[in-house]
Amino acid sequence: MWQSIVLAMLGKLIVRGKLTAILPDGTTHIFGTGTGGPDVTLRLTDATCLRRLVRDPELALGEAYMDGALILEAGDLRDMLTLFAINGGRGRMPPVIAAGFRARFLARRWMQANDPRKSRTNVAHHYDLGDDFYALFLDEDRQYSCAYFADPAMTLEAAQAAKKAHIATKLRIEPGMHVLDIGCGWGGMALTLARDFSARVTGVTLSENQHATATARVREAGLTDRIDIRLQDYRDLAGPFDRIVSVGMLEHVGAPQYPTYFSRVADLLAPDGVALIHTIGRCAPPTTTSGWLAKYIFPGGYTPSLSELLIPLERTDLWQDDIEVWRGHYAETLRRWQDRFEANVDTVRAMYDDRFIRMWRYYLVAAEVSFDAHRHVVYQLQLSKTRDVVPNTRDYLYASNAQTMRRAAE
Repeated sequence: MWQSIVLAMLGKLIVRGKLTAILPDGTTHIFGTGTGGPDVTLRLTDATCLRRLVRDPELALGEAYMDGALILEAGDLRDMLTLFAINGGRGRMPPVIAAGFRARFLARRWMQANDPRKSRTNVAHHYDLGDDFYALFLDEDRQYSCAYFADPAMTLEAAQAAKKAHIATKLRIEPGMHVLDIGCGWGGMALTLARDFSARVTGVTLSENQHATATARVREAGLTDRIDIRLQDYRDLAGPFDRIVSVGMLEHVGAPQYPTYFSRVADLLAPDGVALIHTIGRCAPPTTTSGWLAKYIFPGGYTPSLSELLIPLERTDLWQDDIEVWRGHYAETLRRWQDRFEANVDTVRAMYDDRFIRMWRYYLVAAEVSFDAHRHVVYQLQLSKTRDVVPNTRDYLYASNAQTMRRAAE
């Protein structure tokens, strides 16, 4: 029964490209036209995978790859995930499988109910793996978010510096301003704003590992008089702040918490303040997080549609000064991370096992494909309480573009 459902699913899904599936009973099945997409041959060695693919195909596919029960005999992981993506993915599932996705969507208020206790646990799951691991594939400043490739030939380090410079320009920072960094990570943005723009920065994180590292970096840089790194939930802060920046943190908030998030940004922002929210988003209707991603990588995480952000944002007194959409930049960032991860895979193997390596390889490639073949983008929301606190055009951003690029290359 399970095999027949899986075959029906693949027959409905694969139209572009070609998939040759060798199932556990040794039978071979071919799907697709062979044109317009990758040519992939996969072998499933465990019959229990068929049942799990029917119940949750996204979770089961990732687990089969992690466990070594899915073997790619032609094409690579990127080809396979791209093949599924360009053929519509969830949108072409049989009714029995589509019903499971609908049920998970209805359960979002519980699955993403990220109260302070749960948020801390979720953050620790991913970010407390250790600095030595992340140093293997991130840039020297440990920027774990989308870089800004103003020039495709830029190094990862230069593109991450360009991202920070671009954000700082949007914030319109002046010396002495007090900046709140929500989800400050390893402290890179805080260090940049304090060192290069003479700001005072309060950074908050829920990761004990990131807090310890960011605090040490601030001390080593001699900036303890300008930067305060706190192990604290953004919901417990008191303002006001002249500027608020949040890079790659909104993805961990969860849809049920968006009203709280934006109301806190509004409450914490000074009357003449500016906020810049940088987040992954989707140019598509609301959905749910992949079961595999929620279980193994980002529990409680969610990539929002723009419509889901605008409704709670519209209920605050914040102006939407600018909404910029980045396309392509994160896919390129992820390719750079993958190259470094693979170059250091033996070091990773000394830290963890082969299953962990396959898990992270699957995550990095799947994320890249989501930006290349799905409808994922990066949104930058520039917000304020006063209509004319930022210029009415983007000219101010690009008039200083040469200076920004010089600073990024230093």
